Order: sequence, then C-alpha cells, then structure tokens
Amino acid sequence: NSSDLFLLMKVKQCGFSDDYVIGFYILYNLVFALAAFPLGHLADKFGMKKTLVFGFAVFAVVYAGFGVNNGLAGFALLFVLYGIYAASTDGVSKALISNMVPKKETASAIGTYSGLSSIAVLLASTLAGVIWKYVSPQAVFLVSAGGVALSATYLLTLRFKEKELSS
Repeated sequence: NSSDLFLLMKVKQCGFSDDYVIGFYILYNLVFALAAFPLGHLADKFGMKKTLVFGFAVFAVVYAGFGVNNGLAGFALLFVLYGIYAASTDGVSKALISNMVPKKETASAIGTYSGLSSIAVLLASTLAGVIWKYVSPQAVFLVSAGGVALSATYLLTLRFKEKELSS
C-alpha cells in the first residue's frame, strides 16, 4: 500500500476542491474509527486470517474503483470502503502477529512489522509516484489493486493455526 496521499491527489486531479479532499479524508478516518472494534470482534469470532483476506479484497475493490472513478458519490463510497479496509487489517494484522510469536517476543515482532511496513510504504509510494508521472494515475490504482489481489490469494494458501487466547 502506498501513501494515502495518492487517493487524495486523485480526488484533487478530478477537479474537486480542497474542502472535498479534506472531507473525504475525514470520512475515511471516521469510518476507520467506528469500524475498528466491530471488525476486530468479527476477527475474534471468524478468524484473523479471514478478516485480513476480507480487508485485502476490499482494498482491491477500492483501488480498482479509484482507477476508474471520477465522480463525487463514487469517491464517497470508496473512502467509506477504504475505512473498512483499514479497520479490518490494521489492528488485526498486529493481533495475528502477536498470536504467532512467543509471548516474550511480541513487542519485537510488532515493532519489526511496523518498521518493515514503513519501509514498504516508502518503496511503494516511490514506485506509485513513478507510475503516476510516467504512465498514469489510473495505472497506480490498478497495479495496486492487482498486487493486493495476489497478496490475498497468497494469504489464503498459507497454512497456520491461530492460537486461542486464554482468559
């Protein structure tokens, strides 16, 4: 995932005012905040891996949508869905990591994950910028949608058992 700035740049490129750009980002954050607990609860009930795959699928839809959408209602829906994606992957991915490593290594594992994620965002954003400039903004979103679809498919093939948390 590249920087969220690319989503906002797409809205701006389509001719919407700064007020809309800011409003859409607020909408995304509001949905993220409101959906995080319910999606975390669903992850506890149905499995973190399934929730992550769901989140990746939503991401693919969102980014494909950004690749083809230019309208106000479409952007509103896409930012709502982007909030759902974030809520279904952000905390859940860290919880899954904490369940996969020995308890005494949890902080190190999550710290490593966060550090590597930041480096990945930097690299993805650099690549997205190059694609935006030399190919097209639409290509940024379609390439990202395809990449996350492949990631979701790969995640589905992984076999691991989530630890049950004791009371």
